[in-house]
Amino acid sequence: MISIDLSGKKALVMGVTNEYSLGWAIAQKLVAAGAEVALSYQGERLREKLEKLTADHPHRRLYTVDVTDEAALKAMFEDLSRAWGRLDYVVHSIGFAPRPAMEGRFIETTAQDWNTALQVSAYSLVAVAREAEPLLHEGGSLVTLTYYAAEKVVPKYNVMAIAKAALEASVRYLAYELGAKGIRVNAISAGAARTVAAMSIPGFRKMTAKYSTIAPLKRMITHEEVGNLGLYLLSPLSSGTTGQTIYVDAGYSIMGMDLDDGQG
Repeated sequence: MISIDLSGKKALVMGVTNEYSLGWAIAQKLVAAGAEVALSYQGERLREKLEKLTADHPHRRLYTVDVTDEAALKAMFEDLSRAWGRLDYVVHSIGFAPRPAMEGRFIETTAQDWNTALQVSAYSLVAVAREAEPLLHEGGSLVTLTYYAAEKVVPKYNVMAIAKAALEASVRYLAYELGAKGIRVNAISAGAARTVAAMSIPGFRKMTAKYSTIAPLKRMITHEEVGNLGLYLLSPLSSGTTGQTIYVDAGYSIMGMDLDDGQG
């Protein structure tokens, strides 16, 4: 078994809401590997939950940050700079679209809902990378969370699919620009997993019912598997990987059609 030692490393994990967040799955792996982890979350209503989750984290740092508020974003990174002096890893686990934009027809998406989804779910990675850049150094790594709907139609995902496609393109451009400094940027495309965000997608329960019959591994993924991939992409084990979207989806994304009648 390969042991990953990240003792002395500093990581910021953004967008954690509860113990089912994929960002939290990655944060747990970072802490277990010895890294010092700061968490950001959207809204004071989540603070009590995050305080409970991180009760046994040494030197925990929690920030309430709305990523559409650039002043708040700058303030967080300034505080991290004073406290840590540098940053090794950033996890961007942030996405949002107004529910009406996901319940109706895609063609009826309003400009306001479009702009909200793109700003929160895609532009925020660019804003975060810009603020983090002065604190990152060679060997630094950023990871974001995306979804298969960026490439293929997933009914009712609607404008969030557009945002995820923009997010994946942003990963490539950021990887290009930051690569000269030895900083890597990658995306994890996670398969169906029960998170607060996923459960808000209309038709999610129907989707998961079919998932295990189509995926080659015949099951949904686990949060731990997402955490493991996040740890790998952040750590030196993936030192030659940047600008990529890596799937952890039990193989679901490779399938075009499933003709298996279950008879083997």
